[in-house]
Amino acid sequence: MKKYLIVLEKTKRGFSAYSPDIPGCIATGRTRKETEENIYNAIQFHLEGMREEGLRLPENTTESEMLVFTVAEPKVSYGKK
Repeated sequence: MKKYLIVLEKTKRGFSAYSPDIPGCIATGRTRKETEENIYNAIQFHLEGMREEGLRLPENTTESEMLVFTVAEPKVSYGKK
């Protein structure tokens, strides 16, 4: 069993997805769920093709983390300085 990080991005028309560990393997969809299903199928197809050609499957080398930042609101001043 292999695990690969996928990145989902919101687009003007829906979503796109890719895996940094599998260059060139991308998917799109109108909804997040559809895009997740499409990237899963795309990766599965890609890996099966690599296996049939006798190629080594890519290693999972990427990690992710969500960081939270506090950004102060800009001060608004009215009138003369």
